[in-house]
Amino acid sequence: MLILNRKTGESVTIGDEIQVTVLSVDSGRVRLAIDAPRSVSIVRSELIAAAETNQDAAQEAAEPAALLQMLGGVLDPNKKQGG
Repeated sequence: MLILNRKTGESVTIGDEIQVTVLSVDSGRVRLAIDAPRSVSIVRSELIAAAETNQDAAQEAAEPAALLQMLGGVLDPNKKQGG
């Protein structure tokens, strides 16, 4: 891992085709501009983590009866509503 210090307006070039420029730094938040070819996928790490968590949850096996029990009878047509 390479760690660099950059000021607003400064940039870093990765390879021959990717340039990352610091647009601003305000209250601990950094705004970056990334110039890269369309063939390069750019995704925020928290979105990748959320997708992995969602995929893991979707792969967990659960019996339909257990799912209905977790819902607390919400889908039970014989249960009186609002009562």
